[in-house]
Amino acid sequence: MAKHAGVARHAWNWGLATCKETLEAGGKLPSAIDLHKRLVAEVKSQNPWYYEVSKCSPQEALRHLSKAFKRVWQVKGTGFPKFKKKNVKDSFYLEGSIKISGYWVKLPRIGWVKSHEQLPPAHPKNVTVGKRAGDWYIAFKIDFEPQVTPKIRERIGVDVGIKTLATLSDGKTYPNPKAYRQAQKKLAQLQKELCRRQKGGKNREKTKLKLAKAHRRIANIRADHLHKLTTYLAKNHSEVKMGLRSLWL
Repeated sequence: MAKHAGVARHAWNWGLATCKETLEAGGKLPSAIDLHKRLVAEVKSQNPWYYEVSKCSPQEALRHLSKAFKRVWQVKGTGFPKFKKKNVKDSFYLEGSIKISGYWVKLPRIGWVKSHEQLPPAHPKNVTVGKRAGDWYIAFKIDFEPQVTPKIRERIGVDVGIKTLATLSDGKTYPNPKAYRQAQKKLAQLQKELCRRQKGGKNREKTKLKLAKAHRRIANIRADHLHKLTTYLAKNHSEVKMGLRSLWL
């Protein structure tokens, strides 16, 4: 998986450098197809480790780069694409013969991989695999038939605040988890430990991973509370009116 993410990152950075050189020379921005043809002719022949991973990984990276350049001119405020760094939002795309069986998923060029939780019975045509705080995550689309649930009331108002995550017009309140405030002491300790570690050392990388997992836990707690709140509102009310005045603490 690390090899696939590395190849995707290398293809993105090479494509971005090529596009910048072309634009600075006054040329036309190359398309994803043009970049891939040059990649095969100029890069793959010099870097045989490209053939150790699925061809989908660099191809999709160049497609994403092309889309990123289009957003620069189509969406106001979108910044210029940036070069990617190792171990920072590593991800890659795969398509082809993908099979799912219980806790296991078979990926092209990788083989059978066990998941932490049972996967839904599906036959995805493609998947995206990404790394977050030392763990690998897989994402894919499945067919879903929404079911209409009986509603408690026609409409409800929601006021999002600071002391409470949300106050409903029927008087029900949802407390703010304050995940960051509760984890501040641990985060401070890990940050001090990271500052004392020697740059480039293995212990520094271990501490960085601990710090990343602590931040991931905070994000997961926030997401869990939000999902529970929005699920309750969507299942039990036909219309939801919201006032947004929130600060995450």
